[in-house]
Amino acid sequence: MPDKRYNCAVEVTVDLIGGKWKPVILAHLKEGVHRYGELRRRMPTTSEKMLVQQLRELESDGLVRRTTFDTVPPQVEYTLTDEGRTLVPVLTALYDWGEQRAARAGLTVGP
Repeated sequence: MPDKRYNCAVEVTVDLIGGKWKPVILAHLKEGVHRYGELRRRMPTTSEKMLVQQLRELESDGLVRRTTFDTVPPQVEYTLTDEGRTLVPVLTALYDWGEQRAARAGLTVGP
């Protein structure tokens, strides 16, 4: 990423957390550690392949930490890194805005 040139600081953010699922994953992880299965249940409309791909990208970008435990079956947990935690105010603002927008527009949010 250091050799990329950005014309606006928002591009940096969107480059890292843009798309449909990354902000959702990060929003769940801001609540604390989640096992893979928990994330799958919280995101029922995303495919397993997409979730794995997005988690790998977030890990590669240093926003998410993946911890594998030597158990049978293997247990995998995801959490925000220190850098990922710097996004908490951004994620909270997105959540709050989305909640307010849903109320104004009469949209249903949640299970």
